Amino acid sequence: MQDKNEPPRFKPVPWQGLESPADVELWIEEHNLSLQQHIGKNETGYGVCFTLAEGGEIYMQTTQDGALILDVTPEAQWVAPLIMAAARLGEAPPGSMWVLPDDKLVQLMIGLSGLIATSMLVVGHNFGLRRRMGAW
Repeated sequence: MQDKNEPPRFKPVPWQGLESPADVELWIEEHNLSLQQHIGKNETGYGVCFTLAEGGEIYMQTTQDGALILDVTPEAQWVAPLIMAAARLGEAPPGSMWVLPDDKLVQLMIGLSGLIATSMLVVGHNFGLRRRMGAW
């Protein structure tokens, strides 16, 4: 966990649009390399935060068991129909946590790409904490 008196460890990076599955695959490779280079072995809650140009953030993490976890802030709930379409879901989950199969990542990233202003690595985000506490 980062000391609150230290400058931020990661900074937002302007987003470069992803237009094809090949673009997404390249972004995934670069993102995984960044995680390997900058995240310590004992750190938890790591992933990426997308700041949306029209407001709100989406925190995203992939798990080793094949899940894609999204934590959508209240200000970004407007993007729920896009997530539902990309994941082919009939309805949004209650609350802010979405758990999708990781095979939906390419479609999701192509759909979200034009809406993202910046991306930033994150550490210490409580992915799944609300779910474990019974919020949904």
